[in-house]
Amino acid sequence: TSKEVIMPFNLDLLAQAKVLVMGDIMLDSYLWGDVGRISPEAPVPVVRVKEKSLVLGGAGNVAANLAGLGCPVAVIGVLGPDEAGERLKTMLDEKGVQNLLLTDTSRITTTKTRVMAQRQQLLRLDEEFSEVFPGDLQTQLENLFEKEVRNCKAVVLSDYGKGMFQTPGMCQNIIKLCRKLNIPVLVDPKGDNWKRYKGATCITPNTAELELVTGALACEGEKTMVSSARSVRKRFDLDWLLVTRGHKGMCLVGQDEKPVMISARAREVFDVSGAGDTVIAGLAAGLAAGLPFVKATELSNTAAGVVVGKLGTQPINKAELNTCLRMNLSEGKKHGPFKLVNLDAAKIQVQAWRTSGEKVIFTNGCYDLLHPGHIDLLHQARSLGDRLVVGLNTDASVKRLKGENRPILFEQDRGAILSALGCVDLVVLFDEDTPLDLIKALRPDILVKGADYSPEEVVGRKEVESYGGKVTLVPLLEGYSTTGITNKVLSVNK
Repeated sequence: TSKEVIMPFNLDLLAQAKVLVMGDIMLDSYLWGDVGRISPEAPVPVVRVKEKSLVLGGAGNVAANLAGLGCPVAVIGVLGPDEAGERLKTMLDEKGVQNLLLTDTSRITTTKTRVMAQRQQLLRLDEEFSEVFPGDLQTQLENLFEKEVRNCKAVVLSDYGKGMFQTPGMCQNIIKLCRKLNIPVLVDPKGDNWKRYKGATCITPNTAELELVTGALACEGEKTMVSSARSVRKRFDLDWLLVTRGHKGMCLVGQDEKPVMISARAREVFDVSGAGDTVIAGLAAGLAAGLPFVKATELSNTAAGVVVGKLGTQPINKAELNTCLRMNLSEGKKHGPFKLVNLDAAKIQVQAWRTSGEKVIFTNGCYDLLHPGHIDLLHQARSLGDRLVVGLNTDASVKRLKGENRPILFEQDRGAILSALGCVDLVVLFDEDTPLDLIKALRPDILVKGADYSPEEVVGRKEVESYGGKVTLVPLLEGYSTTGITNKVLSVNK
């Protein structure tokens, strides 16, 4: 059993690890609202929609995870000639993903719309066209893949059953080329016809997907699951088979008779949407960066442990994973939800809180050497509402504001310490000198600063007050400052 997180690992190595993602790309749409009554037309709840959000789904989410980790990534897929397709292209561009998408006039862009209320999913609406691809489109895709794959260190095939890999010969042609070029090819499977994946480096099913292929109850017990996994690996000529088992962790089966059992990173599970995408993205990133297969699997397991603590389909990012690795979360410990998030994740979470009627408070700072004055201010801020979001300056931002010798603690460490406070609900890094862009994006109900500021000096005051929000100045606990503590330590050491 693997019990240790794989630190130390330099995530900066991922910047040299280009990955090619090919598969069914889709747009995930969320409608956020609340339910106050039952429809008079039918016995169904009436959702009063308050906000909407869009995220990348399917192969797009795999690519978003890789981009979030800092990997150069390209994605090959097919869109329809519609508004959803154009929006997908824009979202990929915003995340720095190389767009190699083709447009097929006979199809529509796959879109999944989820209706959310009281922090629960009430309904999902799917718009899709999942017929197999015509011959000319298949040829275009294979030619595009052959041209691009030579620049990559790993390949992910993301099969969501929307037609691409159901097209006869497509999957096998790609796998054989990758084998010839000695490039690992990882498959996120769909359905029970795995003949098309034969010869892949690794397939990453969950237990239900494994059972679909074996016909056995793979989740009945560990021995049955391992036996099923070994049988499937041999039948389809795979180097590895990685079975994801939810709260039970992962089982990695290779040519060695002894399987590798990897425990789940104990963390509050809020939403498993997109966790499989994070697993295969983390695995591909690790392999592309040169990690051995078991270590790359541990990296993917740690990444998945972060995203299940988020709401909706949200990718991992480098800061989140780095913090998690630095904390060295070990097996058997209970940890709360992951609080250090990027802006996209924060926006979705704040939307969910707001539509549930919760009041969101925002404050910000460098928090370099957290002291009682900081903690007192944060507790005061949290008492003003239901959720406290803390904007945290990145290392680069602190250095510009405080000088070359600061920060004393790295941003991941400062974020981890803030996340450990019960009064803090989210920590969001920002790289600018002020949190103005962050405030505009999150639109908090209350903006909090210390009483050493005047209302006119508070960044974001006009913006918050413009939509009915409040700015509150709270008294400071006297006698504490990071600079004062730093100078005291330096004087003692002289």
